[in-house]
This record gives sequence, C-alpha cells and structure tokens, in this order.
Amino acid sequence: MKDLQRKTLTVEALPGFEPEIGRWIWGLEDVRRTILKRLAGIPYEHLNHKAAGRQSIGSLLYHIALIEADWLYVEVLESDWDPKIKACFPWDHRTEDNRLSEVPDQPLAEHLHRMHMVRQELVTHFRGMDLSDWRRPRRLEAYDVTPEWVIYHLIEHESHHRGQIFQLLRELEQA
Repeated sequence: MKDLQRKTLTVEALPGFEPEIGRWIWGLEDVRRTILKRLAGIPYEHLNHKAAGRQSIGSLLYHIALIEADWLYVEVLESDWDPKIKACFPWDHRTEDNRLSEVPDQPLAEHLHRMHMVRQELVTHFRGMDLSDWRRPRRLEAYDVTPEWVIYHLIEHESHHRGQIFQLLRELEQA
C-alpha cells in the first residue's frame, strides 16, 4: 500500500537569488520557520519567564536578531548599521560580566517585528549578490570572512538558540 503521508525532503534555491546562495538562504529561512511555528500562541508569561541562570525566550529572540544584524553590517557589508535597524536594538547586547542582557518584558509581536526587519535587510542584500562577492573575503582587524561563511554561521547560531528556546518551552509547558 502506498504511503499517502510520504514527505520529500529537499533544499530548494529561493527564487531571485543566485542558485547556490538561494539554497543557503533557504536553510536560514527554514530554521526561522521552525521557530516561528513553535512560538505561535506562546503565552506572554512563557516568553518573558526568567529561569535561574538562563535568558528568557524573549531575550534569546532579541539576541538572534542582533547577531544577525551585526554580521550583516560589520562583516558582509563592512558598513555602519542602517539607522532604522539600529533603532530596533535599544538595549545593550551584553552585561558587564559578558552575559547576554535580559531584554525587558516585550510582547511577541515586538520580537517578531525586529527579527523580520533584520531578515528583510539581509535577504535584500544577499538577493543581489553574485558568487564572486559571496566568496570574497572581507578583511577585518581580527580575521577574514566571506559572506558564505557568515550565512553558515547564522544558520548554526540560530539553530543553537532554537534548541534553547524549545527546551525552555518544554520545561515551562510541563511545569
């Protein structure tokens, strides 16, 4: 008997991108899709719950967006941040002891808006990129980095924090 629920798991290049770049951006977007799906309907209390020694889910969402913006502007574009994006980040990234800052209570819509704004900027810049720019090392003071590696790192970074968010949600839902 044929399985009518069979899935086909593939990576597709997003339209409007050089195909190789479009596949990597697809991966970045796929990680985001899973986060957004899981956060749908999250209670406000869960979003802003501060577990002992850990960041709230809201603070992790802020961190994900801030790091994405920073890698886009500093490493890929080698420029100052767009003022409209900079305005989305009113809180310091880290505390004096180098821990992630706790973002004051904010609704999910605010976090999602911030994440969306940054992602739209990133997608816009990568949509117009060709393979030579994709692989052109940016020479920063401490290291050289390509946009290709930046996207790899952002996938890895967001996936890591997705795991933390999902673990916190499991714990809160079982409490």
